Amino acid sequence: MAEKKENNAPQMNFRPGGGRMGPQMHKEKPKHTKETLLRLFRYIGKSRIIVIMLVILTVCAALFELFGPMLQQKSIDCFKIVDNKLTVDFSSLVVFIALLVCFNLVSAVISLISARMGARLAQNTVYIMRRELFEKISLLPIRYTDTHKHGDIMSRMTNDVENVSTAISSSLTTLVSAVLTIVGSLAMMLYYSWIMTLVALVTVPLAILVTSTLSKYMRKYYKRNQILLGQLNGQVEEMVTSYRTVVAYGKEDEAVEKFAAVSDEYRKCSIKARVWGSIMGPLMNFIGNFQYVLIAATGGYLFISGKAVMTPGTIQAMLQYSSHFSRPINMIANQFSSILTALAGAERIFEMLDSENEKDEGKNPIKPEDIKGNIEFSDIVFGYKPEKKIIKHLSLSVKQGQKIAIVGATGSGKTTIVNLLTRFYNTEEGKITIDGIDISDMPLETLRNSIAIVLQDTVLFSDSIRQNIKYGKLDAGDEAMKQAAHTAKADFFIDRLPEGYDTMLAESGSNLSQGQRQLISIARAVLADPRILILDEATSSVDTRTEMHIQQAMVNLMKGRTSLIIAHRLSTIRDADVIVVIKSGTIVESGSHDELLALGGEYSKLYSSQFAGIAT
Repeated sequence: MAEKKENNAPQMNFRPGGGRMGPQMHKEKPKHTKETLLRLFRYIGKSRIIVIMLVILTVCAALFELFGPMLQQKSIDCFKIVDNKLTVDFSSLVVFIALLVCFNLVSAVISLISARMGARLAQNTVYIMRRELFEKISLLPIRYTDTHKHGDIMSRMTNDVENVSTAISSSLTTLVSAVLTIVGSLAMMLYYSWIMTLVALVTVPLAILVTSTLSKYMRKYYKRNQILLGQLNGQVEEMVTSYRTVVAYGKEDEAVEKFAAVSDEYRKCSIKARVWGSIMGPLMNFIGNFQYVLIAATGGYLFISGKAVMTPGTIQAMLQYSSHFSRPINMIANQFSSILTALAGAERIFEMLDSENEKDEGKNPIKPEDIKGNIEFSDIVFGYKPEKKIIKHLSLSVKQGQKIAIVGATGSGKTTIVNLLTRFYNTEEGKITIDGIDISDMPLETLRNSIAIVLQDTVLFSDSIRQNIKYGKLDAGDEAMKQAAHTAKADFFIDRLPEGYDTMLAESGSNLSQGQRQLISIARAVLADPRILILDEATSSVDTRTEMHIQQAMVNLMKGRTSLIIAHRLSTIRDADVIVVIKSGTIVESGSHDELLALGGEYSKLYSSQFAGIAT
């Protein structure tokens, strides 16, 4: 089986759709929580009306909650002992109790509306974030997708975005309400007794110390958790897409062990994160209860000693307000883990959004239909790594309508030439021109719309055959689509299918044979009607009979087009106008099939070894 990956180069993803990638683990980088929060709030602020209404409702709920202890104080103080006799102000008591019931009912309704609006705000925010993230993926350079695990990219789109959604819907109103409640409770406590307020504030430094200390450990583990989750998703994606290979080589146990190793690290990290997160709540509850005891003892002492004007209702109100004062801190502490998880996810999302887009500096007004197909490679130097050059001072001229075959050993630089022509990667030195125009001056849309690529690993979508062919030209009519299928010799098997062109394909077209998938791919290229055609080992994975059908379809496809053919099977390129032999990134031979055989050089060796049945 012929290898496609070039030595010391990442595996290539060809647009449109799929391809291959080299693994690289996502590495943790230091981030700034404050910047992430501010940026997240900017996303939330895009739903201004909902935010304003939610804030208004939250303020109302907080005010109703603050009036509760005051009404309780008034109700309790309706009971008085005068001359050792209990007297009750029933008229005032009924009013205060009625107000308490009304306040509680209104507060419940406000809480219900706030919950629904919080959910809407969360979904609106992550909708914008997810849309921008998906758009960003379409703008990223090929280098990014070649050097990042696909599962990790998917994890940012799904898990990280979902964590942000959960935090917004459950934590945002809690944070706003907490701030209002703390400020309001403190004001009411000062109103009732400044002495008891000072006693209550004794525990605040302790709460801040506990929160800041624990958050350092929690932030580290929750950040690591998200990275490991991305790695797990990457391994699952890799296992699913490579399942046949894993089973064929009997490597199921090794795959399970590899997954178990990352899964075990994720488990350990999750336990540590949960442990540190679970410690926060009980400690804050203890501090709150300690504060409650201090206030009760101080209030009782002031009441008994008579050193301050104090009533049972006042003590009750102070206890309630101290509870309101500490409860928001406890609520924030209990939700701190989900907040940190969301921040970790938001950091990873913003990291991807901040990645550099694929550069398109082309300003030349040329259109795809104006391109003739004259290609010139002039003294090209390129390497995927700065220290390792794959292409070394390569020059090559391709005339309009010529059929040029590029051959050479694996890793010689054949596919890299294609990547440079399509500007999946940019040259380091030299330039590539089409019809005398530097491709860096061409808009990427123009350049790539004038080039069609047919790969060995065909890329088909889970859609009908009709739509897969029309992917080459989305606005094409059915007649043009069927004519393209006829030219590609694909109509022969499509017409035999029960649903014909409306046959739905499974994922990656797995319900078709390799040859049938290849013919659909060729039909797509025919419909695109490119000026330049690239065939990258398009027949290397099919049998000889199928190859004959595909070769016939490709002959039709190449008519009148400038064609670059990369092939390991040298028998498929004998009729090429020029055969170029690449070795170590340079052209060592060029000529027709007969000329190169007569030369007895590198091509002759490659051809003889294949004829003898030896793998090149």
